[in-house]
Parts: sequence; structure tokens; C-alpha cells
Amino acid sequence: MRSRTALVVLFDGMDALDAVSPLELLSAANAYATETRGQRLPYRILTASPGGRPVRSPSGLTLVPDAVLEKTVAPHTVLVPGPYSGAGVTPVNTDVVRWLRQHAARSRRVVGLCTGTFVLAAAGLLAGKRVTTHWSMAAQLAAAYPEVRVDSDPIFIRDGRIATSAGGTSAMDLMLALIEEDLGHDAATVLARHLVVFLRRPGTQRQFSTHLRAQLADRQSLRDVQDWIATHPGADLTVGTLARRANLSPRQFTRAFTAETGTSPGRYVDQTRLETARRLLEDSKQSVERVASGSGYPSPEAMRRAFQRTLGMSPQQYRQRF
Repeated sequence: MRSRTALVVLFDGMDALDAVSPLELLSAANAYATETRGQRLPYRILTASPGGRPVRSPSGLTLVPDAVLEKTVAPHTVLVPGPYSGAGVTPVNTDVVRWLRQHAARSRRVVGLCTGTFVLAAAGLLAGKRVTTHWSMAAQLAAAYPEVRVDSDPIFIRDGRIATSAGGTSAMDLMLALIEEDLGHDAATVLARHLVVFLRRPGTQRQFSTHLRAQLADRQSLRDVQDWIATHPGADLTVGTLARRANLSPRQFTRAFTAETGTSPGRYVDQTRLETARRLLEDSKQSVERVASGSGYPSPEAMRRAFQRTLGMSPQQYRQRF
């Protein structure tokens, strides 16, 4: 097995979790390969910062790099943590951007973690690419870089040699996916179990569930309706029935629900049923017929059409993959 150099770029003001998560997972992958499989190290792990200086995160953690970024050649995989987004503004380290412009084209994989996507975009690496970032910064990314296809829903996205993740622990999900690509499913499974994390949340999983997204509703009667939809996906969820639960006319209900949740009642019901079906396919051994019934679809064929339309695969393919 050949060794791959994985470079984590460090800079002042970066989010420490974005930097430490890949370092820990890559280190664990090395230990698994050498101690369990008796193989050579699959990764040469390297950290580098502008000028080789120690860097400090907003949390107060100081990291000392291995190398000077400007003297570092393009690695197999380069990982860029997210800069801290204070006051809704994402500062971009110009030294890191300059290095990426000069070297990233020769790397096999370029990874932006959380708001690290902004750094990749500033370096001109994301034109025409589909990417994600932390949900709270997605609109700003899309406005600043209109040539980039920003999708705020998935927890990570792989578009060719570019990979990007959402915020928080989604960096671990992306790293497990990359390790699985390199070392196989068994290795990723063992690492996930060792680190007590879910193996593996698919990249298509939303940063927010449908129910969490809809908690933006202001009035209690609408929140009660949302609770009802989430816990009764197989019930009669027509607009007329839901409107009666909210003590509103269908027209008033549709207008208020859409204004306060950002989506229509029908679309919200569709998303809830799809999300329920995905969870049942991932976490249970129920037949496709029972999953369809339990998720509120009138038939397995109706569920299949919803999966094909939204995810580009059938329920059976989804279960096999995830």
C-alpha cells in the first residue's frame, strides 16, 4: 500500500475542531493499518502554516505546525479548516489562498471543511463546482462567489477532486468517507466504532432535519401541526385537515405556514415522509412495503418515485448504499 501525504493547513483564526478532527482520524487510520493489518502507514500526516509559525484558534488552542506552508509542495490530499466567522463575516487568509492557487491543482484531493469552502472559493478552485458549507454561511458564500453551486442541505459533498463539508462534526463524516475510499469499508467501520461515531452518515443527509428546519415557525398552533406531521407521517396530512388542527381556514393556514417555515405545507409533508422513509431504510430491516406504509406513502411505487425524483435512486438502492 502506497503512502499518501495528507496536509492540514493551519492559520490564525481557524476553527480548531476543523483542524483536529482530520488529524485524529488520519492518525487512527494509520494505527489501524499498522497494528491490525500489519501494513505500512497509509498516510504521511503533515501540518503547515504561513511562515511555519504557531497558530491560535479563537478557542485559545495553539497549534505548532510541522512545516512552513510556502516551502511545502502539493500533497495527495490538502485539507483546509474553516476560518472563524465572527459577526457573520468569514475572513480569508491571503497567504493560504496564494499557496492554494500555486499548488492545489497538483493535489489529488482538495478538501474544504466548514467555512474552509470560502478559502477554496477565494483561491478560484470552486468555479462550477457543487459545494456545501455551514448552513449559516451558505447564503453569504453564494452571494460572494456566484460561479459556485452552493447547496446548504448536505453534510458533505464530493464533486470530482473537490470535497466540502458542513459545520461541526460533519468533518468527521467526510473524513470517514475519504478513508473508506482509500482503505476500504472495514477500516472506516472500525474507526467509526472506535471513535463512537455514526458510520456513516451519507453526504446526502441534511444538515437539519425537516422538523428542525420548521421550528422557525412563530405561532404555537403551527408548531403543534409540525409536531403532528413529524410523529404521524401516515395520517391524513392534507391541507384541509392540517388547517383544522391549527384552527385556521385552508387559505390562512397555507399562507401562514409558508411564511413562517419557508416552505409550503405540501412540500413540508413530502420532505417529512421522505426523511422518515430514509431513516427506516437505514436503521431497520422492514420491507420496502412496510417502510412505504409507515412513512405515509400510498404505495411502494409512490415512494420509489419520490426517491428517484429527489435522490436519484430507488429505495432498494438507497438501503444497499447507506
